[in-house]
Amino acid sequence: MKIANVLIVGSGIAALQLARTLKEDLNVMVLTKSTTTNGNSHMAQGGVAAALGVKDHPNLHYLDTLEAGRNHNDSEAVKELTEEAPDIIEELLEAGCSFDFNENGHLKLGMEGAHSEKRIVHSGGDATGKAIVEFLVSQLGSHITVQENVFVYELIVNVEGQCIGVKGKLRGGKTEYYYADHVVLATGGCGQLYHFTSNAETVTGDGLALAYLAGAELVDMEFIQFHPTLLYVDGHTKGLISEAVRGEGARLVTEEGTFIMEDVHPLKDLAPRHIVSQTIYEYLKLGKPIYLDISKVENFTERFPTVSAICRESGVELASDRLPVAPGSHFLMGGVKTDRLGRTNIAGLYAIGEVACTGVHGANRLASNSLLEGLVYGKRLGNWLNAQSELKVIANDNKAMPFEGPASLTPAQKENLSLPDKHILQQTMMDRTGIVRHNGGLTMQKNWLESYRVEDWVETSLDDYSTEEMNSVFMLITSWLITNAALVRTESRGGHYRADFPMEDHANWFKNQIVYKRKIKKDGLSEQIKTALTT
Repeated sequence: MKIANVLIVGSGIAALQLARTLKEDLNVMVLTKSTTTNGNSHMAQGGVAAALGVKDHPNLHYLDTLEAGRNHNDSEAVKELTEEAPDIIEELLEAGCSFDFNENGHLKLGMEGAHSEKRIVHSGGDATGKAIVEFLVSQLGSHITVQENVFVYELIVNVEGQCIGVKGKLRGGKTEYYYADHVVLATGGCGQLYHFTSNAETVTGDGLALAYLAGAELVDMEFIQFHPTLLYVDGHTKGLISEAVRGEGARLVTEEGTFIMEDVHPLKDLAPRHIVSQTIYEYLKLGKPIYLDISKVENFTERFPTVSAICRESGVELASDRLPVAPGSHFLMGGVKTDRLGRTNIAGLYAIGEVACTGVHGANRLASNSLLEGLVYGKRLGNWLNAQSELKVIANDNKAMPFEGPASLTPAQKENLSLPDKHILQQTMMDRTGIVRHNGGLTMQKNWLESYRVEDWVETSLDDYSTEEMNSVFMLITSWLITNAALVRTESRGGHYRADFPMEDHANWFKNQIVYKRKIKKDGLSEQIKTALTT
């Protein structure tokens, strides 16, 4: 058994910013599924959005965020985020984090899709995530312990409904118990549920499933952002081509050289991501390959070293000035419902970063607001925890005993439960719950997922399963939640596009959220799966 004041599950930018902010007299422990640098944050090519330009203002950033999110956003949360953004950048600069400057000694500000002004701050060209992660790691004090290769598979909730810790499976198969006053999920999104994705291989929706199984509320799970431009070679996506490439003048073209976004949206190639993704997808369905023409981008290799390296490794010649692209799963706008501090409906449990739904992204995230959200909410939660009264380790309290959860299965019972092949799950999610959705495909996917008896898996203890099997269980549950939510929302909005309901339905939907919550009875078993609409 291990004990901490604050336990953070995940090691991306939100997690590291939180850890860095927590005061030195707190015992802080960070658990990560793989290694600290093996995640989406470290891979992030995009930058951090902040209204720092002479002509820019946080209110313009605010309006752009609402427009990209199709006004499904929590407007107050967006206002706070965009107003805090410039200070976050200044604080990082003063602390020694490196960003890119122009020849005049000012921060170099880039343009990305759906932004009305140049406001994207980068580091190392297209290596911003790597730079910030490495800087934050360097800032971690001696009161912070990072333990790698721990697969967290259960949140421990006591009889009073308070989260007091987690169970984790170590690399050798041993189960370890971790107890804490405060447990924070910072596990990222769920991009690996899809065949085409920009996400790291570790990003499989674990935190979402963990929260759901513990009785936390999840919202907006239908809103998945598909990034328009992943390098696409021999039927496989090889890595992200940052939106900043289009911000510097690259254009999407057919094999014949036709600009495909010309008459689709006023912003053309810098239209909101869901519009660009859907346009590319329609061409690919017709068997027409789409390319990113980079001929107008000056000093491409110097400006985009990460993209250039991906192209070389994949055998794509930069000299051709054409990069084959396809859209893929990139970001989850929904997630564990939190307030503006990161608190969930379960006492002692918090969520920050992509696993959380704070309301700032609405139905579609504005480019480069994700790293910003992680930095802002990591700092905000850290400051709030620092201000709490003196903490005690709740594991020493008599109330720490968890309720009796689901029992382990007998060998015979285990034989009656099966799990889908990971690659088939990813392909069917792409085909049926992907960029373009409709009732028939969603219903087929829901039935297919339920053929693996999802609700039985929800009631099953995972203590005796391998990390690979646990991972498959979490992928199954999270896919099921997304598919159900996509079926319920009978309109198109942001990252959720229904071919059978192609228009936004302001009269009946607008800011309504689909809320999922697993109600827990006192014996630890699920009473019912609750679906509700909130306005």
